[in-house]
Amino acid sequence: MSQVAPALRQTIQKAYSQFLQKRELKPRYGQKVMIAEIAKTIGTIDMDDDGKRTSDPAVCVIEAGTGTGKTVGYTLAGIPLAKDSEKTLVISTATVALQEQILNKDLPDIRHNSGLDFTVALAKGRRRYICVQKLDTLLQSQNASAATMALFAEEGFKIDLDESATLLYENMITRLASGSWDGDRDSWADSIEDDEWFQLTSTHAQCTGPRCPHFSGCPFYRARASLDKVDVIITNHDLVLSDLMLGGGAILPAPKECLYVFDEGHHLPDKAISHFSHETRLNDTARWLEQSGKQLGRILGSHALPGKIGEWFEQLEGRFRELKEEQTSMREALLSIADFNSSSESENGRTLVYRLPNGVVPDELMEMAGRMKAGFSVAVDLADRVVGELKSALDGDVSGVDRLQAEQILPVIGSLLLRLQSNHELWMSWSKPDPESVPPSARWIELADNNGYQDLKVASSLILAGGLLREYLWNHAWGAVVTSATLTALGHFDRYRMRAGIPVEARCEVVPSPFHHADAGVLKIPQMKTDPGQADKHTDELIDSLPGMFSKTAGTLVLFSSRRQMKDVFFGLDRDERKLVMMQDDYSKKELLRLHREKIDEGDVSVIFGLASLAEGIDLPGKYCEHVVIAKIPFAVPDDPVEASLAEWVEARGGNPFMEISVPDAAIRLVQASGRLLRTEQDKGLITILDRRLLTRRYGQALLDSLPPYQRQIS
Repeated sequence: MSQVAPALRQTIQKAYSQFLQKRELKPRYGQKVMIAEIAKTIGTIDMDDDGKRTSDPAVCVIEAGTGTGKTVGYTLAGIPLAKDSEKTLVISTATVALQEQILNKDLPDIRHNSGLDFTVALAKGRRRYICVQKLDTLLQSQNASAATMALFAEEGFKIDLDESATLLYENMITRLASGSWDGDRDSWADSIEDDEWFQLTSTHAQCTGPRCPHFSGCPFYRARASLDKVDVIITNHDLVLSDLMLGGGAILPAPKECLYVFDEGHHLPDKAISHFSHETRLNDTARWLEQSGKQLGRILGSHALPGKIGEWFEQLEGRFRELKEEQTSMREALLSIADFNSSSESENGRTLVYRLPNGVVPDELMEMAGRMKAGFSVAVDLADRVVGELKSALDGDVSGVDRLQAEQILPVIGSLLLRLQSNHELWMSWSKPDPESVPPSARWIELADNNGYQDLKVASSLILAGGLLREYLWNHAWGAVVTSATLTALGHFDRYRMRAGIPVEARCEVVPSPFHHADAGVLKIPQMKTDPGQADKHTDELIDSLPGMFSKTAGTLVLFSSRRQMKDVFFGLDRDERKLVMMQDDYSKKELLRLHREKIDEGDVSVIFGLASLAEGIDLPGKYCEHVVIAKIPFAVPDDPVEASLAEWVEARGGNPFMEISVPDAAIRLVQASGRLLRTEQDKGLITILDRRLLTRRYGQALLDSLPPYQRQIS
């Protein structure tokens, strides 16, 4: 193996020393180890004369606890390494909060104090930017409606017009023209509802690219062009995965030109699974097919579309009618085989779930799914041809179809195409057996009753994304670093290697946190009369015991594994006790944390009741969180179709799903939950776990040992 070039090693060391000196900081052992591990992995990549990696995949996996200073570690190593090989450093996060912190706080600080010279850009998906063509079209439509309204008003008739929408569109046009707004949703000062915003955006299928009259000023393409000129790109896991699914290089630089850093990297496998999951709702899709068929008929009635484009329109309209009828047959066939053995409750109603054992589709259903796939395949092909012809019409290359017609019709057909493709992918996954060499897909149906309206959802999902991440990411990337505070489970990386498909030769290291856990935190397991397996009795005991914990600290965070238990406990408290508590479901996360801090700053006691999403990614230092209460061991919901299918597959291979999946997953969730206590080196506090199974079950000791070395108080 080659060695890190001395000059490159010196550049990294100098940048780190200068950063510490200017910030008046002491070196952190874990940070130094992190920098060294990244340099060893990435600095020894072998390349040919064209800069292409010729050595094995270069992947470095680093678990670094809270307080390590991960951003400083991977940027001070990554920027010199990437620039030296003329690659782009792509920093990807799972949350907007971390993305904004890196962009607006961490990187400016590093650039100012390290002596490193680098440029930065933020990469977002297309639908974060306004489509100027759609904005212009909607404004013209509003103005036309206003003119019609004025004419009718003269005749004594009144027509309501959404004047607020007109004012919004005019304001947006004015600010775009003046340069005071860049078209990015996140930089628009006022809040915009999703439904309102998405009317103003374009999908890949709807976008006409360079053919668009607004292309030169398009916010999305201007932002995309800037990515080719910078040293560091900040983005998110979803955008990286979307780019890879498009072949790489569609939005971000090509993978072979990128050094990726996946911060919050423990989310990457689940994000990848979601990118390869498919679903359709049969009743909803049937209605959509009927409405879309009528829409196609109206377009044909109002636009003379000659030649093959008109023929394709007619064929597509007919295909929609056939597919609508097939939806009904498929629904009946699915209901005939469904044995709904689990259910879930929501505020809107109840959902029944039937998972196909081992993901195997019965032969008769597979044959029907094949016909559905074939039908949607034809529809996708026809819609794709129409889109291509309409784009050619924008260039004046289609006789009988003018540019204005093409501009009006293209967004409609582009939207249809995306939904047709989604249905095609779902039925394709149901129409063929899984290869024996790979883990099977989970396949299931859900019968949902939402306030009296029933629909049948058909779904499929990978149970492991490791193979695809290996194929699309690790094998093609020039280099990659994965880091997080929670990558190991029960002391080893086996779980993450399986789920993320990390290459066997990848370096996997744990670097120590600078926190003195034994001095700063106490882990308490009090006496309990009930086992969480006795759900109602455990809830009653929580109602009795929690109030005594509230008054001991200013800020308390209580984490539940079950929404039902959280609500039952909250409403079981007396009125005065409930006044101290804010429940996650009642506020947005941002508002919840703001109100919590505000109450404590005013000298009041504040308690947050939260679920899994508050067990990671929130930062409540000091007095804002001096006590973390964990209601019970956070085992996954046993009837989740994907997790159940994974357990079934592990068991079929002779494994123990509980010990190989449930316990390691719970260990990670416990570490994440307990990690809410110590956010800075000055923090101190208490963690209470109200679950005696940590002491009475054979897996309990392994879970305890996976936690940081807090001082323990066991009653």
